[in-house]
Amino acid sequence: MSPAAASMGSAERSTESEQTVYDTAAAVETGQEMQEPASQTGVGKQETRRQANTEGLQLGYSVVPSEKRFLVLHAFLKRKQSSKKVMVLFSSRSSVKFHAQLLNFLQIECADIHEKQEQRDRTATFFAFCTAEKGILLCTNVAARGLDLPHVDYIVQYDPPADEPEDYIHHVGRTAPGDKGKATVLLFLLPQELEFLISLRAANIHLTEHQFNNKNVPNLQAHFEKIIGENYFLHQSAQQAYRSYILAYNSHAMKDIFKVHSLSLKDVAASFCFRNPPKVDIGLEGRAMKKVGYNRGLDSRERRKRRRINAANP
Repeated sequence: MSPAAASMGSAERSTESEQTVYDTAAAVETGQEMQEPASQTGVGKQETRRQANTEGLQLGYSVVPSEKRFLVLHAFLKRKQSSKKVMVLFSSRSSVKFHAQLLNFLQIECADIHEKQEQRDRTATFFAFCTAEKGILLCTNVAARGLDLPHVDYIVQYDPPADEPEDYIHHVGRTAPGDKGKATVLLFLLPQELEFLISLRAANIHLTEHQFNNKNVPNLQAHFEKIIGENYFLHQSAQQAYRSYILAYNSHAMKDIFKVHSLSLKDVAASFCFRNPPKVDIGLEGRAMKKVGYNRGLDSRERRKRRRINAANP
């Protein structure tokens, strides 16, 4: 190929990349998902989607105990923030907001997108991330759906994906590879969630395990708990995120895999930097509420105690 042809090809790819940013930013602005072409139907559409979703992607997973999830995420983002573009997906906007606040407090600069933001702010944040050479973007599963992301190095599915296996890969696969032409999709799984891999394999989706070296994950749990315990705003945000995580888990469509009663509340609380589960109304009713160990009576008594004005509670 001649230098002129190579230059022309590079210019065309650059133009296509810029057009993707503008088109997707427009979709963010209007709150609409970018639709599949109407001409693709049936098996042909599914096959095209699968090919488009996996090309240039390295699909992987990591088994991370609940109590170590934030420790691993923090260590991972701290290593990547200076040179890579990373997108992290969460199950709720409360979790996005909390993790953005905490990570920025810990001097890991990141932006966030969720569906309740003003459209102007959401579009500006998304466009800035798309055009940046490096950076971290946190967003909800819902807000990320339908977005085409040019040149991302890592997509971290931190919370359980909200979609069926094929839809999940299609969802995270709308990404143009970043540095060196490859993007890594990393799915965080709890030990009891490994059955999700069977569903992925049944859909002809195969993931490679990535094991984190404990030597690369500093044990900063006590330090993080101290920060949350002493900062009122982070504490409140962490409580809301903790509650939303459990509610989202309970509402997952694949309840045979993502079972809310299999969660240890103490371990879940640790992932939100609490020493013990915070006393919040989880909002679950009946059997599910009992299985995760929530005591509504105890919580009600605690709220009444806080409302009582006396010498111990002025």
